[in-house]
Amino acid sequence: MNLLYQAWTDEIRGASQVAENGQISGWRRPIRLLLSRWLAVIASALMAGAAWYSGAEIGYAVVLFLLLVVLVMAIGASTEDDAGMAAAKAPVAMPVDPLSPVRASIEALDMPVLVMGPEADLLAQNMAAERAFGDLSQGQHVSARWRSPGILDMIRETIETGSPNQIEHSERLPSERVYIVRVAPVETEGQAFFLLSFRDISELRRLDRMRSDFVANASHELRTPLASLRGFIETMQGPARDDAKAKERFLAIMLDQANRMSRLVDDLLSLSRLELKAHLPPDQLVDLKPVLGHVRDSLAPLAADLGVEIRLDLPEEAVEVMGERDELVEVFENLIENACKYGQEGKLVDVVLRREPGGGTEVRVRDRGPGIPAEHVPRLTERFYRVNVEDSRSKKGTGLGLAIVKHILTRHRARLIVKSELGVGSEFTVRF
Repeated sequence: MNLLYQAWTDEIRGASQVAENGQISGWRRPIRLLLSRWLAVIASALMAGAAWYSGAEIGYAVVLFLLLVVLVMAIGASTEDDAGMAAAKAPVAMPVDPLSPVRASIEALDMPVLVMGPEADLLAQNMAAERAFGDLSQGQHVSARWRSPGILDMIRETIETGSPNQIEHSERLPSERVYIVRVAPVETEGQAFFLLSFRDISELRRLDRMRSDFVANASHELRTPLASLRGFIETMQGPARDDAKAKERFLAIMLDQANRMSRLVDDLLSLSRLELKAHLPPDQLVDLKPVLGHVRDSLAPLAADLGVEIRLDLPEEAVEVMGERDELVEVFENLIENACKYGQEGKLVDVVLRREPGGGTEVRVRDRGPGIPAEHVPRLTERFYRVNVEDSRSKKGTGLGLAIVKHILTRHRARLIVKSELGVGSEFTVRF
């Protein structure tokens, strides 16, 4: 009786059990099938009784009843299996991610955008943010990446008040970048989030600074040659109007001053172009051996005029670095030309190319000139900085050569190391 009672209880709960599991296992299943099809079982019993009443043997009637019951159970089991499979294949409702519409929206933007929660924890970022700042760990606080008090105070105020805010923010590494950082609240699926966006205005700031620097530097450096030109022109128009020898001498000086202004303008424009793409690292492989050979050949006439020998020390194998060939040629032309001009007393300039065991590459340019006083070495790459102004101008220097070298090497993620000893010479090392 207990067995039948438990099976009857299973029958009452059968619908929910089938929905959840798709089937019922164990000894309960055949009894449940019998109870769930009690009309078919009664009909089977009546048919067996009719056969017995009609004169069939009692054994035949019992066998007929059992066969009908087994048939009913087989049909029922097949029906339940089909129902269980259908329930198993039914789609399961997945939980809705409230960030889904926000993720889809920020991925369509070309500026870095991050999503924060009410506690300023990072929840999502778009591909532009990953390219600019790397893959940020989900759930970490925004202060783990940006420690600027201005950004953190702005985010805190927006979370407390719900009002959008923005500030200007600068980053120094890996290259100098300037952003307009904006934080604004957004609500989706009844939950509040905050969008942190970075609009890059580095080019605008760089152009502004370039214009102001160009005006300041050009006005300072061009003042002297322009004054010379004006003075010579006035002299030739006045007292030296009929002096052929004075005119010839003045015209030579005027040509020299005009060439000086031309070199200065060319260097300023070159520096401006380099600053525009300082944040874009080169993506080509350059073999330094032919580059240094080309530079040595192009400077051979100058070296011959100065009585200096340029000696190359190159390895047998190719030495390749990521770079832009024309810019690297400009770097080594500046360094070797300076070594020839300012170290000509030593009569020899050594250029050594080496691949270090750890994978680094070095190019050393060494002269045997008078050397550079230690207090001047840290400032050599500043614009228009000269150790000796008269000496530099007499050798047709603009004061921008090493500044150009520094900007090119910064773009190439390389360093310039300067060592100098008075009376011994100077060594300029480019390390990639």
